[in-house]
Order: sequence, then structure tokens, then C-alpha cells
Amino acid sequence: MSSKSSILKSAALAATLCLGTAAIAQETPMQRVERTKVLRVGVISGATPYFHKDLVSQKWEGFGPDFAVSLAKKLGTKIELVETTWGNSVMDLQANKIDVMFGMGPTPARREMVDFSEMLFNNTLTAVCKKGFGPVKSWEQLNDPKVKIVVDVGSNQDQYATKMLPKASISRLDSSGAASMAVQTGRADCQILMVLLAQPLLAKRPDVGTMYVPEPVTTSPTHIGLQKSSNKDFENVVNDWLKEARGKGEVQSVIVKNMEKLAGVKPESFPKQVKF
Repeated sequence: MSSKSSILKSAALAATLCLGTAAIAQETPMQRVERTKVLRVGVISGATPYFHKDLVSQKWEGFGPDFAVSLAKKLGTKIELVETTWGNSVMDLQANKIDVMFGMGPTPARREMVDFSEMLFNNTLTAVCKKGFGPVKSWEQLNDPKVKIVVDVGSNQDQYATKMLPKASISRLDSSGAASMAVQTGRADCQILMVLLAQPLLAKRPDVGTMYVPEPVTTSPTHIGLQKSSNKDFENVVNDWLKEARGKGEVQSVIVKNMEKLAGVKPESFPKQVKF
């Protein structure tokens, strides 16, 4: 083979590879899922009952994995679980590392970066306060520079505390567990936490403090985070699945089952103000 012929063949191969890479880079979220037959789902360690990893079996359980199984069945795909954090999940969607993130709040800032499904369920904000602090009847009681509030950075709790408690002294820690420890040790007065995280925490560690549902009752719509795309095929399929799941009572049953199984929280133990 001549040197010239070899160079031409190499150039043609390189061009073909570049075109293939470009085509993959330009494919829509739906096209990628259909091509790979894999649904990549973000999961978070230590976020029971949303996500829970059994240390012995290494199996993931919780709302997210259960919803993922149901959605993957509709799509006809396998599931790939990708570990992330609440703070990093938006970036992982943007970086095309994951396709869906269950349990994400659609704040205006996030909507600039990722897309969202219709509402998955409604969550209620609570204040878990150290022993001796309270009772907390209203959010305004906490909106004071003397009150030390903790949240896990980048979470829905962080977003709502920033909005609702502008006068409070807010510390943003790396994880929900670190924030809970700050309350338990008295370094903080209250942790702002969704009820679906607060109740499992106190069922396991009642010595952390006391949970309050301050007035006015404040809810946070929980959605599914998706990669931002002008093509809505994947978003439409996700919303179709969600409509079916709600219609069959699947969303409610997944929540109740995991709250009891993973967190020891019985359905009747929810405060009367809490509505999903």
C-alpha cells in the first residue's frame, strides 16, 4: 500500500469517527435512551427514603429507585444508577451523566439549567429544632438574626430557607446528616427539612430534636429533573408515565411503602397538615 493511499484511508476513517461522534453529541435525550436502551438515574447516599443503599448487598432502594424501575419498564430499558448529590445533580444532568433525577424541586434558578417533569408529589417543609427550642408555631418565629438555621447546601431546604428566612442566621453544610448533627449537638437551633426526610430522621434518632410544621403550612412541589432540551419527546414520555402512575395510585403507594420499610414511619404518624 502506498503512503498516499494509507494517508487517505486514515483521513477517511477519522472523518467517519468524527461524524459519528458529532451525531451522538447532537442526539436528543429520547434518541440517546432509545439507542443505548439504558436509563441513567441519579441516586444519593444517605437520603433515605428517597435513596437508600444497603451496605451489605449494595442494593439501592427508596422512592427514586422504585420510580426508576417503573419508568424503565415503560421505556423498555435497563437502569444505570449514578451516584450524585443534591447539589451536583443539576450539573450531572447538564453534563449528560444522568437522564433523570427524582425528587428535585423546580426553582427558577434550576429551570434555567434543566427541564422538569410535571409534579411527582407535594412535600411539606418542617423545622427540626433542638431540645428546649420551641414550640415553633410560625415561620416568622425563625426569621430572626438570633436564630441559627442549618440546611444542606444546594437542596430544596436551602432554597426555601433562603427565601422564607432572610433575617435568620443560615449555615449551609455539605450534607443533611451534618446539618442534623449541628442541631443534635446544639450548634444550631433548627434544621429546615422536608417532612419525608424529617420523619425518618427522628424515627431513627429521636434525640436530634423535635419536628414542627410552622404556619403558614409551606409545601414544596417535587418533580423529576431532566436534561434541558428543545425536543420534548423524552419529557412527554416521562409525563405520560407519571400520569399513569398517579392514576393507578402508584406514587402514593411507593411513598407509603418506603417510609414504613426503610424509615419505620407508619402512614398514620404523619402530621395532619401534611398532604401529598
